[in-house]
Amino acid sequence: MLVIPAIDIIEGKCVRLIQGDYSQKTEYNAQPLEVAQRFEDAGLRRLHLVDLDGAKQKHVVNYRVLEKIATHTKLRIDFGGGIQSDEDIRIAFESGAAQVTGGSVAVRQPELFENWLKRYGAEKIILGADAKHEKIAVSGWQETTEVWIYDFLERYAEKGVRYVISTDVAKDGLLQGPSFDLYRNIMDKTPDLQLIASGGVSTLGDVEKLAEMNIFGVIVGKAIYEGRIRLEELAQVSEQ
Repeated sequence: MLVIPAIDIIEGKCVRLIQGDYSQKTEYNAQPLEVAQRFEDAGLRRLHLVDLDGAKQKHVVNYRVLEKIATHTKLRIDFGGGIQSDEDIRIAFESGAAQVTGGSVAVRQPELFENWLKRYGAEKIILGADAKHEKIAVSGWQETTEVWIYDFLERYAEKGVRYVISTDVAKDGLLQGPSFDLYRNIMDKTPDLQLIASGGVSTLGDVEKLAEMNIFGVIVGKAIYEGRIRLEELAQVSEQ
């Protein structure tokens, strides 16, 4: 299982939100590059980088942070947040992203997202499928749709999507454990997808339990910043 540390960016700084609520923001570091270098020094090889300003404003904002981390580390970065046009995705890849995550765009502009799949290939495009009560949430989770997550994933699996990052919004930032049932259901209904779980991880035990489920990957954020899990422990669990 891949273990992927997360950096969320607002105004160029490393922050965490609770359940996607921009008013419940904790700033952890004004220098995201320093955080990324700590991850790399501990033996982690990947990074989940989210442009929260971009998610809210519906276009890429913090691409300079991506560029800086990509230039000064060897981390394999997946970048998301605000990627809603051809220009946004071009900026992301030119700034050093190895993969790009599209969530809102896959809901609102499916033809555009499918075009990216064809143009860049399934290895480079990750589907973001964030859910609130099993319905898809978009725009930095500011809006919940009436789309069932399982229908959404089945549709995109048929279109050739290979990788999915799924966050249960109700769990995110609370350090109360991931949504194991949601992930079991996703794996049962769409076994061909490589599922990356995100949100709620609070202990190394949570990570190990997800590994036992044979999930493809897990993203860990707040538990690192709050000192609940040591980076070295995560590096030992992770298959690079």
